Amino acid sequence: MKRLTKSLAMATIAMLGCLSSSAWAEEKAAESLTDKALKHEKLGVEVESANHKFAEKYPLQYNSWKATSESTDRGSALALDPRYVVLWAGYAFSKEYNKPRGHYYSITDVRDILRTGAPKDENDGPQPMACWTCKGPDVARLIEEKGERGYFDPKWAKYGAEIVNSIGCADCHDTKSKDFQEGKPALRIARPHVLRALETVGWKFEDLDKHGKRAAVCANCHVEYYFKDKKDVTFPWDKGVDVDSIEKYYDEIQFTDWTHKLSRAPMLKAQHPDFEVWAQGVHGKNGVTCIDCHMPKVKDKDGKVYTDHKIGNPFDQFDATCKTCHEQSKETLQKRVAEHKKQVKDAMIKLEDQLVKAHFEAKAAWDNGATEEEMKDILTAIRHAQWRWDYSAAGHGSHIHAPDVTLHVIATGIDRAADARAKLGVVLAKHGVTTPVAIPDISTREKAQQAIGLDIPKEQAAKDEFLKTVVPQWEAQAREKGLLPAKEEPKAVAAPKAEAK
Repeated sequence: MKRLTKSLAMATIAMLGCLSSSAWAEEKAAESLTDKALKHEKLGVEVESANHKFAEKYPLQYNSWKATSESTDRGSALALDPRYVVLWAGYAFSKEYNKPRGHYYSITDVRDILRTGAPKDENDGPQPMACWTCKGPDVARLIEEKGERGYFDPKWAKYGAEIVNSIGCADCHDTKSKDFQEGKPALRIARPHVLRALETVGWKFEDLDKHGKRAAVCANCHVEYYFKDKKDVTFPWDKGVDVDSIEKYYDEIQFTDWTHKLSRAPMLKAQHPDFEVWAQGVHGKNGVTCIDCHMPKVKDKDGKVYTDHKIGNPFDQFDATCKTCHEQSKETLQKRVAEHKKQVKDAMIKLEDQLVKAHFEAKAAWDNGATEEEMKDILTAIRHAQWRWDYSAAGHGSHIHAPDVTLHVIATGIDRAADARAKLGVVLAKHGVTTPVAIPDISTREKAQQAIGLDIPKEQAAKDEFLKTVVPQWEAQAREKGLLPAKEEPKAVAAPKAEAK
């Protein structure tokens, strides 16, 4: 699949009914937000980013959104699988990488994670502003106020007191519109780079009907992206959204996220290509959108129908999600999903094991005098193999969105890893290494981090000081500006499940 426009988009546009009739024609008469984004102009939108301001008028939606605070597990993925530490050696993800939890925590978690460092002022720290870009509606507000350059150019700490609302209302809705005031969805994307990317694959936002827009707003965040010029969030979709097309795009522009600390391979770090994998899978091809499965229509205790904003596992609302299409029982489908998940995970671990060995073997080759010419093709094979692993591993639910696609991607990754290791064997033998390369003990996160030379206690101490001194100042300033409520709101208390419609 080279472009959604020619294959996926043609099918998906048909399935979603993307070209609306009279309403679309009227909208087309005026310059669209996508048109402005393509010219890198300000969109001319107003973004009310303070989530708490919608609590009173939209209590059902607001309270169900707030219930994402019940998703509290952010256990360490590195502790669960220490191979990750080696795979990301030399990159910030090897320091800390946790399980995803509810949207309610998107701001908290990006502040807390070791990857964002412990900046002491607005010019300090390892990360650019781009690291905030998926975390909440204050981002769209700031881009409109400051322009794309004013937003993307500074360091991550520059607007710490401005980006304080976690993923919420204005990320998806035009909350200032008449339609929204009347209780209509008024879906909108106010991030220019997202509008440009969607147009690239034939998904011009203004041309989509409500079903298309419901999938597209999730692409604000649940996508693969990179930081162009180490600043600008950019989606690598010029050639398509499948693993091969994105890899080709990155190779042609010679983009590298980092150089691996052990193998010296020019690496790619996948983000969370959920939109891309969904689009290639059975659900995407049949018009089943993210909203259908993760935000179904339900009834409150009085029988009022609303969209449940407690984004979560579709099985939690089985009657309103899976059962609308599937005739099988919940238990049958859960068993099938569990089987897919095990198949994907088993294959993924096989690829991880091959990659870990390849990185250490490449290090041994360098240490014993291998030349850049000897290593060139090997490092490319390692890059491509790990890209395929990360494309499969970084997404949320790829085992259910598109298990066939995911297994194929992993299989091609295993093939490339085998190619790298076969060539490494020849190079190692040429330089006198004729016995297997020893792999250090990486059985725990701590041992793996020590093996690649990380000093986590030092980093954690700096982060703790940052959270104790800097973040409270950010929140105090935000409350003064009205971006947060005057007093911190309590988290949601688990309530009885709403009745499915």
